Amino acid sequence: MTPTPMLPLVSRRQLLAGFVASGALVVAARMLPGGAGLEAILVAQEVQPLDLDPVVFVTIAADGAVTIVAHRSEMGQGSRTVLPVALADELGADWTRVKVVQAEGDWKYGSQNTDGSTSIRQFLEPMRRIGGAVRQVLEQAAAAEWGVAAAEVRGGGHHVTHTPSGRTLGYGTLIERARRLPMPALRDVVLRPAGDLEHLGKSFPVVDLHAMTTGRAVYGWDARLEGMRIAVIEHPPVVGARVASLDPAPALAVAGVERVVKIPESPASPFRPLGGVAVIARDTWSALRGRAALQVAWTESPNATYSSASYRKVLEAAARKPGRVARNEGDVGAAMAAASKTLTAEYYVPHLVHAPMEPPAALAVVRDGRCEVWTCTQNPQASRTEVAKALGIGEDRVKVNVTLLGGAFGRKSKPDYVVEAALLARETGSPIKVLWTREDEIQHAYYHTVAFQHLEAGLDADGRVTSWLHRSAFPTISSIFDPKAAGPSDGELALGCTDVPFAVPNLRCEAGDVPAHVRIGWFRSVLNIPHAFAVSSFVDELAHAAGKEPRQFLLDLIGPPRRIDLAKAGVKDWNYGESPERHPLDTGRFRRVVELATEQAGWGKPLEARRGRGLAVHRSFVSTIAMVIEVAVADDGRLSVPRVDVAVDCGFPANRDRIASQMEGAVIMGLSAALAGEITFENGVAVQSNFHDYELLRIEAAPQAIHVHIVDSEAPAGGVGEPGMPPVAPALCNAIFAATGKRIRELPIRDQLKT
Repeated sequence: MTPTPMLPLVSRRQLLAGFVASGALVVAARMLPGGAGLEAILVAQEVQPLDLDPVVFVTIAADGAVTIVAHRSEMGQGSRTVLPVALADELGADWTRVKVVQAEGDWKYGSQNTDGSTSIRQFLEPMRRIGGAVRQVLEQAAAAEWGVAAAEVRGGGHHVTHTPSGRTLGYGTLIERARRLPMPALRDVVLRPAGDLEHLGKSFPVVDLHAMTTGRAVYGWDARLEGMRIAVIEHPPVVGARVASLDPAPALAVAGVERVVKIPESPASPFRPLGGVAVIARDTWSALRGRAALQVAWTESPNATYSSASYRKVLEAAARKPGRVARNEGDVGAAMAAASKTLTAEYYVPHLVHAPMEPPAALAVVRDGRCEVWTCTQNPQASRTEVAKALGIGEDRVKVNVTLLGGAFGRKSKPDYVVEAALLARETGSPIKVLWTREDEIQHAYYHTVAFQHLEAGLDADGRVTSWLHRSAFPTISSIFDPKAAGPSDGELALGCTDVPFAVPNLRCEAGDVPAHVRIGWFRSVLNIPHAFAVSSFVDELAHAAGKEPRQFLLDLIGPPRRIDLAKAGVKDWNYGESPERHPLDTGRFRRVVELATEQAGWGKPLEARRGRGLAVHRSFVSTIAMVIEVAVADDGRLSVPRVDVAVDCGFPANRDRIASQMEGAVIMGLSAALAGEITFENGVAVQSNFHDYELLRIEAAPQAIHVHIVDSEAPAGGVGEPGMPPVAPALCNAIFAATGKRIRELPIRDQLKT
């Protein structure tokens, strides 16, 4: 595959108009009403392309060049490559003759929110069907050209071949005839067998690899316009505070600083800017020095009482008493009273922050009642909506160009920084690029929620689990949409709490209500992180309490292969918005990855003293991951990780290289969070500010080997970007127990092994 750098960003209308005018074969796909899916349509010269509502489209020029639009953002997970490859593979295109163009933010593309590990699982098959439909039309055109039956021709290798005679016609030579043919219904397109696909199901590099490795790739921080100015913002130290007084003179005295501007209030929105004071300068260094010189006083905020130590007591109280019941089967109370042995354990996970390599950035220009933005965003449509709302103009007057993203993890789905750039561009009349520093991101983020969990279980005389109670308390993400929201949502609870697959006859999950005092947001794998930590750690504790081997105990707890319908247990919003028929909760898949990971890791083989293996399994984003982590703990408490084995069942493995890299990255990120990740608050202010006190895993602490084992499957593709995170912390802590006999129930681990 020949790498192709990111192309210049142009609008959907410009592309369509240009392709139609050039006589290219243009195939668009648009959303059908009522969620009925997609239909593909040919765009002929006489059709007005501006009236179309394309989700994605592909064009074939007279010289055979193929252009495919990517409508999802690229932040390392590979969707900008895999989805176009899916179309190209079904089309039978030569990938070296394919160009990928990034879509601007537009609701006409359907959802462009690259979040929740949805890109591949929701769009892989539609993209394949679009490619197959185009190939079928080209095959029909070739059959008509030769006067033969369509069954005798086959598209592939960028041409159509007449099988009996061996004659060929290039795709480019067929477009005029193909433009006059009807497009088949996508539901009727027969997909190629997986073995016939050129790239899908194998390993292949991302389309931007060459640009990324040579420094030519365009990220949000790289965007430039002539005459632009740089803005950095002094945000309020506590959420809810406002500017009480401001002396801009010291900042304006700094060479290069041109203006000091209060961020205007924007309409109520979950993604509205925090407010504050912007320092606008000719360059970044001047802007930063000017901000440091600002003299600002802030109003009081009700969140100024927020401190992590006292708030933990609030969480503990909420989790230790009965809460809202979110799943209930059998009679947990009676079964617990009748148990031969009971066990109780509690687990704590602190706030975390995204800390992407590229902090948020947005460049905006406002002229003649229109706004154009260049930004690293996971959700360009939300950016467009929020900018339009803040400026008081129609969405059709806002254009959002999507750059590559230098990491995101959920942070860049919230476009507050994009709104800041738009407001300042309107205020100044100049192109403004807003830059968030690392300190800005860590101290003023949307944080991963803090969570406290209380678990109880009863065992019978044979060590089988007969009752299970799980209470979870945490400030909800819903609080950014409704400040009064205090209870976890059903969707959050179904991220590893109410959707456990265990064969336990008496099982109840409850939610504890607590208020939020900071901005809570989506983080990589969201509530699966604390829930998986508690559940998989507790399973290991139960195994030892029962005197059982942990691997077999886990398999027995999962039970025989079966499909579970959680709706029958009263669980709501439990399958990531996916159909349980298409993406079932299948315990057979749990068993398979547990067996694969443990077999590959050498589970049961003797280890040296103070070395141990830990096991965890978790399903998230409709993919199931089992992980075995091996640790070595020195006498002084220093921890090393010789080996990690990850077994992945993500359905059809679209790009094995990306799956492996996402698992490897998740292991590193998960170890960082488990060992040292923590954001704490004092008087409403984040204590940590940069990597010196919000530590990431250092290279010497990284695993010596990470082995990723991918289950071959023809099941629909599941998520990959997020599911690798949840099993890391429990597998690590279970390994620590196996090595030392010490239980870790509170994250981060930090110095707990040294005491």
